[in-house]
Amino acid sequence: MKKAMVGLAVVMIFASCQGKTNSSTSSGGSSSSSGSQPQKIKIAFARSESNDTWLSYLHDAFAAEFASKPEYEIIWSDGQNDVTRQQDNVNTAIAQGVKAVVVVPVDTSASPPMTRAAQEAGIPIIYVNRNPFGTSAPPQGAYYCGSDSVIAGRLQMEELGRQMGGTGGVCILMGQLNHEAAQDRSRGVKEVLQEKYPNIALLGEQSGNWMRNEAVTVVENWLTAYPNLTAIASNNDEMALGALVALESAGRKGVLVAGTDGNPDALQAVKDGRLIATVLQDAAGQGKGAADYAVRAIKGEKLEPVNWVPFVLITKENLSDYLK
Repeated sequence: MKKAMVGLAVVMIFASCQGKTNSSTSSGGSSSSSGSQPQKIKIAFARSESNDTWLSYLHDAFAAEFASKPEYEIIWSDGQNDVTRQQDNVNTAIAQGVKAVVVVPVDTSASPPMTRAAQEAGIPIIYVNRNPFGTSAPPQGAYYCGSDSVIAGRLQMEELGRQMGGTGGVCILMGQLNHEAAQDRSRGVKEVLQEKYPNIALLGEQSGNWMRNEAVTVVENWLTAYPNLTAIASNNDEMALGALVALESAGRKGVLVAGTDGNPDALQAVKDGRLIATVLQDAAGQGKGAADYAVRAIKGEKLEPVNWVPFVLITKENLSDYLK
């Protein structure tokens, strides 16, 4: 009887030890001995919309930077051009434990709630392409990666003015009016007109909302309203290409058109002599720059508040450097 009791006790002790060993192993999911993968570092990318051609290049460049960084996980979202939806997307990502937020804002004036949400969570927020801070410095923990859109407008109008011989009439095709880029590019055009080309008349300016098809309608109306129209300065290439459609459909010759972005279709139009110029906005540079800032900010590195990516004027003279 005593031997039986001793044997039973040994079995129970052995089973108890086995249970403790198994429990310890299963709870150590992040340890190297368990063989499971370490938890990934999450970064949110809150896109303004998915229908913008140029932004798709920026998006792809950002994604490419993490193709060889398996320790990171990107949480993607599409604001569908809706401010509230984008703010919800950012708040949701923060609740999921992201370590940084990258935002192409739907409306730069609606960025403060997203900035505050990131600050309260103690994580960096990097705005890209559309600058919500204007001439002010970004607040603590916030950064901007993009290009100075005033310079784009200036480069564009300087080339148009040169080719116009300093005389004629120009119209400005504007992007969405609540976007900093549309406002600043148009301002750059006007600065050059005032400073260098007082004999070129600004006939009109109207939004085509960055869209090729909307620009067609706007320019069709201009052709009736402004018989002395000799040039169109477009805030982006998509609208510039829409302007060409309207001009060519109407058989209207002698109107010079310049775009902004350096999209493949625009570069081909420059090669064909349909566009006189486009101002390269470096989508790859902005995407890579935003990715670099996100990674370095997570690591706690000291960063400049703004990462400027330069614009470049592209004409037939230097087209070969950019046409693939």
